[in-house]
Amino acid sequence: MSFIRTRKKLVSSAIVSSLSLVATTAAIAADDATELPTIYSHASASNSLKVDKSANKKYVAPLLDTPKSVSVISQQLIKDTQVTTLSDALRTVPGITLGAGEGGNPNGDRPFIRGYNSESSIYVDGVRNATSQNREMFDIEQVEVTKGSSSSLGGAGSVGGNINMITKLPHAGDSIEGSIAGGTDDYQRIVLDGNKDFGNGIAGRVVVLGHHNDKPGQTDGAEYKRAGIAPSITFGLDTDTRATLSYYYLKSDDTPDSGVPYWDGKTNTATGKPLTAKQGIYYGWKDRDFQKQENQIGTIKLEHDFNENLTIANTAMYSKSKNDYVWTQPDDSQGNIVNGKVWRRADTRITDTDAFNDQLSLRGKFNTGAIKHSFNAGLEYGYQSSDKGSYALTDLSRVVNINGKNTTVSVNSGNKSTGSCSSYYGLGAASNYWCTDAYNPNSSDPWLGKITANPKLSNTKTETYGVYFLDSIEFTPKWLLDLGLRWDKFDTEEVTYATSTAAESRAKSDTDFFSYQAGLTYKPTANSSVYASFATSANPPGADQGDGSESVAANQSDLDPEKARTYEIGTKWNLFNDRLNLTAAIFRTEKQNTRIQLSNGTYSNIGESKVDGLELSASGNITEKWAVSAGYTYLDSELTKNGYSCRGTTCTDQSGYNGNQMPNVPKNSATLWSTYKVLPKLTIGAGAVAMDKVFGDAANTKYVPGYVRYDAMARYDVNKNVNLQLNLNNLSDKRYFTKAYASHYATEADGRNAVLALNFKF
Repeated sequence: MSFIRTRKKLVSSAIVSSLSLVATTAAIAADDATELPTIYSHASASNSLKVDKSANKKYVAPLLDTPKSVSVISQQLIKDTQVTTLSDALRTVPGITLGAGEGGNPNGDRPFIRGYNSESSIYVDGVRNATSQNREMFDIEQVEVTKGSSSSLGGAGSVGGNINMITKLPHAGDSIEGSIAGGTDDYQRIVLDGNKDFGNGIAGRVVVLGHHNDKPGQTDGAEYKRAGIAPSITFGLDTDTRATLSYYYLKSDDTPDSGVPYWDGKTNTATGKPLTAKQGIYYGWKDRDFQKQENQIGTIKLEHDFNENLTIANTAMYSKSKNDYVWTQPDDSQGNIVNGKVWRRADTRITDTDAFNDQLSLRGKFNTGAIKHSFNAGLEYGYQSSDKGSYALTDLSRVVNINGKNTTVSVNSGNKSTGSCSSYYGLGAASNYWCTDAYNPNSSDPWLGKITANPKLSNTKTETYGVYFLDSIEFTPKWLLDLGLRWDKFDTEEVTYATSTAAESRAKSDTDFFSYQAGLTYKPTANSSVYASFATSANPPGADQGDGSESVAANQSDLDPEKARTYEIGTKWNLFNDRLNLTAAIFRTEKQNTRIQLSNGTYSNIGESKVDGLELSASGNITEKWAVSAGYTYLDSELTKNGYSCRGTTCTDQSGYNGNQMPNVPKNSATLWSTYKVLPKLTIGAGAVAMDKVFGDAANTKYVPGYVRYDAMARYDVNKNVNLQLNLNNLSDKRYFTKAYASHYATEADGRNAVLALNFKF
């Protein structure tokens, strides 16, 4: 626990120092201020699993009256399950799967919502935060997942939906809370959260983090270390004019997991499910592999109430992100597993991204005769510059005998003509350790080569402009109409710098597009709603702005944005004195003009896909002692029209895959979390996550099997300020996989693990 003790000193010092700085600033500003009893709340804190109102001001009606599926991971659910990353939190929402990174897909959060990639549709406090990173939960109040096409809310992307992370900001009263946790697999975590109400309308808050753990179930495998701090200060609490300044910093230093290759032992091909090997197998190379990330966000938010029905707000956010890594992809492209070997191919990346976003909005209420309006209108601007590079790995040359002739080859070339891990290269020293045993790899093999950074091979610059108007219209208390219109201009350019073998090249994509949403809601009672809605999305070339799987290429620069639309019919009911919320929806999402490849270097907007689905959910309290969060999603997906897949000049016709199930889309998925207060001081909880088989490729030849995972929790209240909480995760120690990549590998989930936390709040 030395890590915890060290981090505790560091973070305690950080809280004291930061709050002292905040106090000094507050004292200066307080001279002419008036003391007020309450604080302007950013997101309501609650002990319930049910959330009634979105913290996103673009939702101009309560969630009950919003004609769209919105799943909220509440503050209480985050505490109950002790999730520490966004990826962990999203497993509590059915209908979401996680994609893997490789090559053009950087290693970071890559969620698929209702079957469609949403890596460029992640937001922090309503502002786009789409850079490739592994996001933490230490500074997050709640997570809101909007499902279905939703470009009218956020702009480019959002085919299957978007994810909005709500951060912790100052609140009324003095408080200090936190958690100190330890567990199996060298789990160590400390989070301290201090809030100071200085009076006179000013409050400051600082949240700090220290974290370490090995991947559960692995020996000498993946390791995760990170530290962060998030100070904020608010002026003008509960006055007509408010200002909030906040800063977020997270630094990670991980040894990443490499995944498990696909392998069908009956056909000796890299197809089917992942290789049947021992649970917790790790092909990484600890002397070589790393992932280092650094993410910073600075935000200034200003708000002014003209009156109780009209508010103007401006949010300016600057972010800086680094994502550097060398990690092992267990490569069977040379047919190595048939020889009992895996080639430790290196995937590398160096990314430095700077982004600035500014949002100006006017929101409020007005009447036109007997018709009531709740609206939000705004202007948005975004700029992002992303430098991309890679690491060059050089190794010793080696003389091998090929067809009776001695030949000097580079061990790390991975070229099939030199055998890779076939008969020419043996395990261990015979291949400078690039070849390892497929069933018993050694992660501690020495690294004999050199790693050289090529930090700036290309640059992508993107400018976006958006104008939107959202309106919830109440004709009568029983009939509501939701309307939304947005126009976006999306300009991006990628420059690939000259090398010794290639000249500098430029690719641009300049486009503009409209997005719409409309929904009609009928309220049988005040606590229920039935709705029908329609919404669109647009996904232009380069939608991830240079830091994801969407690139900008000269042969795609003249293409239109991909367009999608979602039809949805649903109902929402609040029961048991508004303690429990039940929802049901049926929907279809269609992507009509997907970019597909026709031949080497030729693309067109003629691809099609669709997902039909059913979604059910329940959240809140059944009784005063019994709480539940549950959901089920059925997704019937289809790749309606495919093109070609080209590697170099070799193209494969994929029209034979028309009608196949879409990758990363389970037919059935369900989640359950429930707690019961068995004694005044003792609460127990249990949960399950279930998912059907998920295909990794369009051919439906590579997949990860379906699974059910079980979790449990017990919390004992020592007194009103302190509790002990034990979480047991993956109780049955089930071997299952969370990510299925199209080509080479799938990512194995954590094995059984336990975490004991001391939580306090004063």
